[in-house]
Amino acid sequence: MSNKRIEPGPGQESVWDYPRPPRVEDTEKHIEVFFNDILIADSTDAKRVLETSSPPVYYIPTRDIEMKYFLQTDKHSLCEWKGEANYYTIKVHDKTAHNAAWYYPDPVLAFESIKNYIAIYPQEMDACFVDGEQAQSQEGDFYGGWITSDIVGPVKGRPGTESW
Repeated sequence: MSNKRIEPGPGQESVWDYPRPPRVEDTEKHIEVFFNDILIADSTDAKRVLETSSPPVYYIPTRDIEMKYFLQTDKHSLCEWKGEANYYTIKVHDKTAHNAAWYYPDPVLAFESIKNYIAIYPQEMDACFVDGEQAQSQEGDFYGGWITSDIVGPVKGRPGTESW
């Protein structure tokens, strides 16, 4: 697969124009997450992290999340840019998504604004929406990007794209 940048059209962004190291920015886009037919997150005060060759990852403030469905796990990972991440399993009634969300309890200074915000893997949910448009998930089980019609790639995540 080629990593040749697709030229964005009007109102679109290319993931190849996103920076490395990544940056975090506020967004007023309406973010909704559904799991087992329940709206578990609903926010117009999210943040998005943008990194070269990846679609935006949306971080939702805990105040806009139904935290009763989020169960702390023992999983941890390390991001070279943001610090150590902790994970949640999401359980709504009889349906469970293991390690389906993550957060940074003590992010590095450049990402301090995502403290008390949670990112959710869209591929683990029934549906995730950005301003009413259902987002597609970034391929692979590592990345948590949300792909909408205003994002063009190509996007890393498929086998063979790890080095992009």
